[in-house]
Amino acid sequence: MKAKQKIVLAYSGGLDTSIIIPWLKENYGYEVIAMAADVGQGEELEPLKEKAIRTGASKIFIEDLKDEFVTDFVFPTLKANAVYEGKYLLGTSFARPLIAKRLVEIAKAEGAQAISHGATGKGNDQVRFELTVKALAPELKIIAPWRIWDIKSREDAIDYARERNIPVPVTKKDNYSMDRNLWHLSHEGADLEDPRNEPDYDKILKMMVAPENAPDKPAYIEIYFEQGIPEKINGTPYSPVKIIEMLNKLGGENGVGIVDMVENRLVGMKSRGVYETPGGTILYAAHRELELLCLDRDTLHYKDIVSQKFAELVYFGQWYTPLREAISCFVDSTQQNVTGTVRMKLYKGNCTPAGAESDYSLYSHELSTFGRDDVYDQKDAGGFINLFGLPLKVKALMDQKNAKKKKE
Repeated sequence: MKAKQKIVLAYSGGLDTSIIIPWLKENYGYEVIAMAADVGQGEELEPLKEKAIRTGASKIFIEDLKDEFVTDFVFPTLKANAVYEGKYLLGTSFARPLIAKRLVEIAKAEGAQAISHGATGKGNDQVRFELTVKALAPELKIIAPWRIWDIKSREDAIDYARERNIPVPVTKKDNYSMDRNLWHLSHEGADLEDPRNEPDYDKILKMMVAPENAPDKPAYIEIYFEQGIPEKINGTPYSPVKIIEMLNKLGGENGVGIVDMVENRLVGMKSRGVYETPGGTILYAAHRELELLCLDRDTLHYKDIVSQKFAELVYFGQWYTPLREAISCFVDSTQQNVTGTVRMKLYKGNCTPAGAESDYSLYSHELSTFGRDDVYDQKDAGGFINLFGLPLKVKALMDQKNAKKKKE
């Protein structure tokens, strides 16, 4: 008798993946192996074992990927200062290729023929999952139920779950789509789908307080970076995961890190989301301040151009591409001297620098001072301006000459 084919499902225990297990069995006859990735959701993953088996999975892997997530995905993106469309710190985006990478590893170890995920046909995550699979295991079949089944909405999905006595963590009345990891928590759907609606922060915030509810006294923190990577808080070294956890707590208490934006999805539509990224917001601001101190002008400005492309590659699911890897090599070279300490002030949603120092600082008090100095001859600036402005002068003289000819 021919053995059943196996499929590995990216499993979260949420609405979508909860119903995908029975759906795959009913429609394909697969043996379903679930894989839940612990990327710092902050919730108890242990109950997923019982839930996955009860809903039809043959086994479940619960993988602790937090260290790899921070070291291999979060920090390279932080060093690049990559921000999508000027606001989004890519929390969901760079978690997906890691999860898909582990899916592939388990599929190979278990002799599976396919992988599956719960991403919808309207979103970005389907691309992030599937491009990773194509890059790492092009022989695997990919099944994306949301692009195939007759379920057309989250309400339909809830009905499907109830018919099979599958408990799900949302209701038809309160059905925000949320994604949480160590770096952030995203909220989409429900009343947020109308951009005119102000988010009800008292209702949706989980990692932090609204700025108006933060303490009336500012909090200060010092972050030490070594070649662009945060290593110490207030002089004490911590693990990468612990640093983010500590900054999430401090930032959350002070209302730092809320982003409400309408973004351009890769598939061509706009979507509205609210993101909580307290620790990440602090780290981005601190890292940028240190770069302003340590990087020369041309490198800093060119890196800003590269940062935008890096953000697009991450957002579009192109982590495992030659271009992303090449840009990361460039970014690493820019970070060799980005070492030092930045002091940050947190107050009611604001995150502002309050001083920075580095042995690699390019700031020279002797050159910049408004006081008396003997190292800079201000007369030199005249010749510099004459040469720098020469193209403008030549064009202006030409314009005057031609204007005079027309009058004659």
